[in-house]
Amino acid sequence: MEKILIVGCKNTMDDVCIGCSRCLVAFNRRQGVFEIYEDTDAEIVGMVGCGGCPAPAIVTRLMQVKLWNAPMNEKPTVIHIAPCIAEQCPHKEEIIKKITAKAGIRVIEGTHPYVPQDIFA
Repeated sequence: MEKILIVGCKNTMDDVCIGCSRCLVAFNRRQGVFEIYEDTDAEIVGMVGCGGCPAPAIVTRLMQVKLWNAPMNEKPTVIHIAPCIAEQCPHKEEIIKKITAKAGIRVIEGTHPYVPQDIFA
C-alpha cells in the first residue's frame, strides 16, 4: 500500500486553501497526478506545510511527521508536492531538492488538477 504525505505551502495552506480540499478531493477521485494510484491501494497519511518562506526547516518538518506518526506505525512511502509549491513557489527547486535529499522516498510534483486559468471566468 502506498502511504502518501502531501507537502504544501504554509501560507497557502493557512490562508487560502479550505482545508486543502482540492488535494483531498483529487486523491479521493484519483484525478490529476493522483491518477497514478487508479488501481493501487493508497491512502493519505498526512499533510504538512513547508514551514514558511523560504522553507529553511522543511527537513525538520518532515522529521516531525515521522515522530508524530510513530505511535501509529505510519510511514509515508511517497511524498507529493502540492501545486501551491510545484506551480507557484519561487523556492520550489530548493524545497524539492532538500526533500529529495533527505526523505529517502520518492518525491512527486503535483496533486490536483483544479488550478483556475483566471479568477473571473
